Amino acid sequence: MSSRKETVLDLAKFIDKGVQVKLTGGRQVTGTLKGYDQLLNLVLDEAVESLRDTDDPLKTTDQTRRLGLIVCRGTAVMLVSPTDGTDEIPNPFIIQPDGPNEGL
Repeated sequence: MSSRKETVLDLAKFIDKGVQVKLTGGRQVTGTLKGYDQLLNLVLDEAVESLRDTDDPLKTTDQTRRLGLIVCRGTAVMLVSPTDGTDEIPNPFIIQPDGPNEGL
């Protein structure tokens, strides 16, 4: 067993690529990943924060705020996802009326 701590995520493949980071408290930031460490502290360049809705703080609006070069503290990071290469897929658990799951 190795005594060296390793991160669960392999963020090396996202270096110099666009990522979206969701932080505790509902903040959401998009930028170019420039660096990270084993504690999941992230360095983002050209970062842009999506501003939250005043009525529902968990929803974001189309308004943004430029932040530039930032460090996201690892304890606040909840989600890291690439901005390129993601597609929305249909929910496989919804039963379609004319589908093969009809009558189940």
